[in-house]
Amino acid sequence: MQPAPAPARQACDHPGCVLGGEFRAPMGRLREGQYFCFCLDHVREYNASYNYFNGMSDNDLLKYQKESLIGHRPTWTMGVNRTARGFREDSADAAGSADPLSRFRSRARRPASEPRKPRYGVAAMKALGTLGLDDNADAESIKARYKELVKRLHPDANGGDRSTEDKLREIIQAYNTLRSAKLA
Repeated sequence: MQPAPAPARQACDHPGCVLGGEFRAPMGRLREGQYFCFCLDHVREYNASYNYFNGMSDNDLLKYQKESLIGHRPTWTMGVNRTARGFREDSADAAGSADPLSRFRSRARRPASEPRKPRYGVAAMKALGTLGLDDNADAESIKARYKELVKRLHPDANGGDRSTEDKLREIIQAYNTLRSAKLA
């Protein structure tokens, strides 16, 4: 049996060096995947002077830095800014598909002069109902109604009569609920 031949040693790529090139070093920015083979001393020398951005202009360097934030992958806009000036709902969308029958048109918008009515949660609506107010009440009317009911239902105002004490507790709890929701 013949012994297996020893693999041929790669020579160092540094000019004039006769040692084996055991260590790989990248060739440069536009030659990704290609490497020089150097001996230990020459690979250290090469790495100390290596500059990936050598030959790039300042604008190219800034562009590279910006693209590195997203991993040099392409990005696309995710939607349409409907509040932007010049947006028309009957126009074509970003993909170029039009809506000629207005099937996908959003609900009719309120005129800018009409203030938008706030939407309250279930607990806030229940608390407003306990105070005898509707969802159009503002902070001043809530406080005024609370003071009126407390003065009317408090036992000290009724000569010590405690029959309205449970209703007073409900009023106080409803007001605290509205305060925690920052409505009063």
